[in-house]
Amino acid sequence: MIDYNCLPSPSYVIEEERLRRNLELIKEVSQQSGAEIILAFKGFAMWSVFPIIREYVSGAAASSIHEARLCFEEMGVPAHTYSPAYRNEEFGKILRYSSHVTFNSLAQYGKFSPVLKKDGSHVSAGLRINPEYSEIAHGIYNPCSPGSRLGITADELKEGLPDGIEGLHFHVLFESDSYTLEKVLGVVEEKFGHLLPKIKWLNMGGGHLMTRKGYDTAHLISLLRKFREKHDIHIILEPGSAFAWETGELIATVEDVIVRDGIKTAILDVSFTAHMPDCLEMPYKPVIIGAFEPVEGKPVYRMGGNSCLSGDVMGDWAFHRELQPGDRIVFWDMIHYTMVKTTTFNGVPHPAIGIWGRDQKFRLVREFGYSDYKERLS
Repeated sequence: MIDYNCLPSPSYVIEEERLRRNLELIKEVSQQSGAEIILAFKGFAMWSVFPIIREYVSGAAASSIHEARLCFEEMGVPAHTYSPAYRNEEFGKILRYSSHVTFNSLAQYGKFSPVLKKDGSHVSAGLRINPEYSEIAHGIYNPCSPGSRLGITADELKEGLPDGIEGLHFHVLFESDSYTLEKVLGVVEEKFGHLLPKIKWLNMGGGHLMTRKGYDTAHLISLLRKFREKHDIHIILEPGSAFAWETGELIATVEDVIVRDGIKTAILDVSFTAHMPDCLEMPYKPVIIGAFEPVEGKPVYRMGGNSCLSGDVMGDWAFHRELQPGDRIVFWDMIHYTMVKTTTFNGVPHPAIGIWGRDQKFRLVREFGYSDYKERLS
């Protein structure tokens, strides 16, 4: 169990034991279903733990040239790369770092297919499809909203696939269960079934939260196996959250308490907008260890970030006692889709990054200083 009081503040800390539990489950699902499951860097890209991840999975999904290069250099394998648009000056390098490249539009494939034929013989090309069906409730994350820029609709592929396309890719889930995936696959078969006999692989994207408590992994395994056998194609899943789900925390410290208009705000040494932007984007209220929903008779505090953005606040939580400067605030489950989105807004110092090992010892991986802020803006 992590001793949060001995850790630097602010810092992101991942626990190796919890990470390995997730990886063991993911590996088991992959082996029993016959599907290839790879890590999506857009959700989790803490490359200091890639040696651990490589013990369980063999690949990763990239969404940019930098992610593709990170996969190639630190995972030691070429990436499965998708981007809404590729740039002329980057595409050659993306081919060098990739085993699969997926295109967002027929125009993009038409533009770069000559480069693929010339320099990308080792790369398998695919198209992202838009089934125009998704159960994602938050519009900011829904790739099937009306007018979406993401993916090719069935109507655009009535004439079939362009020469050279070997796979299809869809990504329409967000922290979803296998029963939602089952409905999506029904739509995919209905709209794109005529194309399935012509492809080698189908990438089902991310959003498969198989490591969340209560997820029916047996159903997922059965669903993937049946679909793979029915269509005789290679299945790929690329979750991000599932890998790092509930594996680590963000440690913060109360620096001041402001009382105004009957509201107590604990000012922290972290920022929601800079260090936990996903909380504001969704929005969702994170869990604080030892805190609970406001109840009568207990001290209630709003959490305030240390940037000058007026909306850099989140709340409210109740505590068993009054908070004081120096108290630790530990935000639960802050590793996936949090660390990858951090900024240096206001020049606010970035939290350190560390690992709590199986030996119950803390290893500091990285601290950030003035140069990390300055060099992004030169």
